[in-house]
Amino acid sequence: MKVCIFTNHFYPEDFKVNDVAFELVRRGMDVTVLTAVPDYPKGRFFDGYSLTKRRREEVNGVHVIRIPIIPRGRGGAFRLVLNYLSYYFCLRVFTFFHSFRHKYDRVFVHLTSPFFVGVCAKKMARRQRIPMIFWTLDLWPESLMSAGGVSNPLIIKPQIRMVRKVYEQCAQILIGSKGFEKSICEKGDFKDKLVYFPNWAEDIKDAVPEDFDIRAIRPYDEKEAFVILFAGNLGEAQNLDAVIAAADCLKDSKQIKFVFVGDGRRKEHLERMVREKGLSDTVYFTGRYPINTMPVFMQRSDVLLFSLKDKPCFNLTVPSKVQFYMAQGKPVLAMINGDGAQLIREARCGLTVSAGDTEALVQAVRRMAAMDRTGLEALGNNGKEFYLKNFKKELRMNQLVELLENNPSAILQDDNR
Repeated sequence: MKVCIFTNHFYPEDFKVNDVAFELVRRGMDVTVLTAVPDYPKGRFFDGYSLTKRRREEVNGVHVIRIPIIPRGRGGAFRLVLNYLSYYFCLRVFTFFHSFRHKYDRVFVHLTSPFFVGVCAKKMARRQRIPMIFWTLDLWPESLMSAGGVSNPLIIKPQIRMVRKVYEQCAQILIGSKGFEKSICEKGDFKDKLVYFPNWAEDIKDAVPEDFDIRAIRPYDEKEAFVILFAGNLGEAQNLDAVIAAADCLKDSKQIKFVFVGDGRRKEHLERMVREKGLSDTVYFTGRYPINTMPVFMQRSDVLLFSLKDKPCFNLTVPSKVQFYMAQGKPVLAMINGDGAQLIREARCGLTVSAGDTEALVQAVRRMAAMDRTGLEALGNNGKEFYLKNFKKELRMNQLVELLENNPSAILQDDNR
């Protein structure tokens, strides 16, 4: 089977679609990925890549074709618009010619913002008369309204029509959060196309580098410290200003330490907040590290922290970080609303407070810091057991292969029963 994957991001960027593409090849499929020159999250092209270098390559058996883009830079609104539109127009032109020269059996879409990649995929699926499987990890135009602050009906209504037309072309629409159902069905009669397809934790196979010494990154006594770790993108959506405010309230509790592993457009702002508030002994920024080192950081921490702003599109989302945290067998502390908070409560793997509620976060940190080791370990074990039962990668890959290989409508009928 020949599968064409449309995605804004692909290896060496760190997204779940990497697992999908590599696993489909491992199971005997011929996979081509149409993606952009990698620039996420730093906003500049990865080393070794440019508008002229490594535009076509093979990665673990996957044929990768990289479409030129204008890099997102620091992520300001103007540069993001240029980044999105450059990818859309270049991909649309490329797809038109590519679809006549190369025949596929399935189109698979990995959707993160913006939605335009779905328009190009729809045109190929319709032109070649093949099924399109659409994996939506972001709601559009809701994310445009929430993250971009766009509310003008002259902009939003055409976006809704665009989304509706793409959904109409889909054989199935995979959703990582059950909360997506309401938004999607408001745009049309798509309920029978929906398939629950939650995230899984990263499959880390690479060994930790021999010269990696986490002790050099931790300028405090680990035996005395209660470490709260945030790992991932330090962006606007994560609402980390509220976390720093909580750390400020807790700075007199000398054993409590907040550690941020990652990078993003808000990192410099957050570091400035820490300096201004005199939190250098409470809050630490390590910078970005490879994914294979994350379990080392997490096993040397007491609690794993997650936060998002109170926005409709975020409240309906269960980001993959939640499953990754669960898989580490550590307690989770989340400052979020909606489906993500509900999942943590259902798994009984930690504590949740409302998005942006700094006072409640402070109380939750104090409560967890006061727990004995047995209580913390019980929360962590609950999360890992829940992950293995519901989110293990093998379960999702088996489900996806079945969707690709069998009659889509028949699978949906079986799932609905």
